[in-house]
Amino acid sequence: MKPNSAHILIIDDDEAVCVSMKLLLKRAGYSTASINRPQDMEEAMAKTLPHLILLDMNFTIDTSGRQGLRVLQQLQAKHPEIPVVLMTAWATVQLAVEGMKLGARDFIAKPWDNKALLKTIKTLLDLQTPADEPTPSNVGFEHIVGEDPAFLETLAVAKRISPTDASVLILGESGTGKEVLAEAIHYQSERQQAPFVRVNLGGISSSLFESELFGHKKGAFTDAIAEREGRFAKANGGSIFLDEIGDLPLPNQVKLLRVLQEKTFEPLGSSETLRVDCRVISATNKDLSAMVAEGTFREDLFYRINLIKLTLPPLRDRPGDIPLLADHFLATFKRNYQRPELHLSPGAKKWLRQQRFPGNIRELRNLIERSVLVSGTAALEAADLQQLYQPATGQLQGGLPLPEVGKASLEEMEVEMIRRTLRHHDGNITLVAQDLGLTRSAVYRRLQKYGIPYAT
Repeated sequence: MKPNSAHILIIDDDEAVCVSMKLLLKRAGYSTASINRPQDMEEAMAKTLPHLILLDMNFTIDTSGRQGLRVLQQLQAKHPEIPVVLMTAWATVQLAVEGMKLGARDFIAKPWDNKALLKTIKTLLDLQTPADEPTPSNVGFEHIVGEDPAFLETLAVAKRISPTDASVLILGESGTGKEVLAEAIHYQSERQQAPFVRVNLGGISSSLFESELFGHKKGAFTDAIAEREGRFAKANGGSIFLDEIGDLPLPNQVKLLRVLQEKTFEPLGSSETLRVDCRVISATNKDLSAMVAEGTFREDLFYRINLIKLTLPPLRDRPGDIPLLADHFLATFKRNYQRPELHLSPGAKKWLRQQRFPGNIRELRNLIERSVLVSGTAALEAADLQQLYQPATGQLQGGLPLPEVGKASLEEMEVEMIRRTLRHHDGNITLVAQDLGLTRSAVYRRLQKYGIPYAT
């Protein structure tokens, strides 16, 4: 939505705040109105319906924020389509979370940062843009393959919100393409010329978390022999992709939340506070809502990262897309391995559709690549694929059947599976984690727990 077409209503009992904010918004090209009492809200909205509301949380000497929450509930009941941004000088995490639960789109503390406030407003107004308005070209989305209705619906939302600065949470099982979607969102945004920085939070140890994300000065700790730029600094102006955010320990969740809220950080060993401007795209295969209920994931961080939530369906729920994806991967590998004559037979495509692929798109891609490497004929038949396919259910890797009930404990089976996967990938922990559906940190924990050497 263009600034000159957006009208913003300010509800605050402090006239100085209203005047200051109206001046800021007018310079940014918005039309504004302000009222000092919630009782005047309906009259003001009857004159001009706002596209966004900035709502103070306290209108008397009470600083609990309850008055603002009541007004928010009234607005949600009558005008749920209008985004509301809460404002207070008495900001608390609990108040922010409660406001987000009731439908507020964001929460800012007074005194506010002008640049951050304007960016928040622009993002929320951009999200109000009707779906039939023109959008940028589909740069970044052209290599995403699929025709499944549920998948296309997710993709349509992703395309629509890409030009905004909205934080995005991508949910889905391992191998469903969360990183590919995150990258596509970045390259269709206004930040496409700036860096897209990937961070695998599951693969960073707690001791290195701050150094990896925020950087460090030389001599900040024992092994800091040179200055290091953190991932947030590298992503400044662009987007940062926080993969496996569900694996982040609680102490590090607090540190991450501070950066996302305040847009500032300090490198280890430095007293200098640096500002950062980057879009945050997160992903996980975990149920964050359940983790919040269990107390293993911070509720305030959860609401901070999921302004927009996108869920990628597993491949077993979109079987019609399996032949399309197989042809897409085959075309890539035909070029890479100079095998232009290769093609999938109708029988091979039919067989592929019947598989559940618990490893999702990643597993299908690996199967097609193995087939291209091994095949000596032009046509890939069902038998060729079946010979190379290693099902993840019903059998252990290597084709050996599962032991009879009572012959082995789950722990013994887990140890054996880890050992076989390590051997298969020559100790490559990244590939082992992918095949087992675990994070790198989870694999390391199991290796330590069971005393398994890397080369086994």
